[in-house]
Amino acid sequence: MASGSNPESMDTDPPGGGGLSISVERNPPESRLLQLGVKSWPKWGCPTGKFPVKFDARQTCYLLKGKVRAHIKGSSECVEFGAGDLVVFPKGLSCTWDVVAAVDKYYKFDSS
Repeated sequence: MASGSNPESMDTDPPGGGGLSISVERNPPESRLLQLGVKSWPKWGCPTGKFPVKFDARQTCYLLKGKVRAHIKGSSECVEFGAGDLVVFPKGLSCTWDVVAAVDKYYKFDSS
């Protein structure tokens, strides 16, 4: 792809115009976490509160503790996730995290 191309035109929305969405895998098996190498990823945490977040790269994270309600910008969609969930945020997604219980997580950004 040419670096000058418009990234907006490269994304194709799913039928119904859903746009970017958050993927949540509830309580994945330990074998899946080992396959991904989750425990070698950096750790991050935050207190309760509301935080605007924009993902400039695709992020995968595994929550060790906490609970979040993510309100996707430009949508009425709210995605809840918490301790034990493996969550993927697509590149380009903007949302507000409503952290209802302090978060501790492993995370990884895709390099592409």
